[in-house]
Amino acid sequence: MKIIYSKLAVFDLKSIYDFIRKDLFPYAVKEVKSIRTVINALKSQPNIGKFFEIQNKETIRELVYKHYRIIYEITSDKIEILSIHHSARLLENDSLFNDLDAE
Repeated sequence: MKIIYSKLAVFDLKSIYDFIRKDLFPYAVKEVKSIRTVINALKSQPNIGKFFEIQNKETIRELVYKHYRIIYEITSDKIEILSIHHSARLLENDSLFNDLDAE
């Protein structure tokens, strides 16, 4: 199964990197790599995440890794990473909800 990243997820990863890099550059690289490793594991176990309760859609799941909620959607041929959300931020403020509500 192929993994793709939404524009928001790419922005989220870059934001995570930029935030950590201010104080701990080597750790920023390591943290983003570890998040991507967890995401790549979804190829073999796409259903490992729990249903994302905020959206009432069975194809959307979330996987918690460290302080991050990786929100993704499973389709027949791919896994789309929708958002990588730090738990310190309010989830309702994530622009992901605007995108999903528009569908």
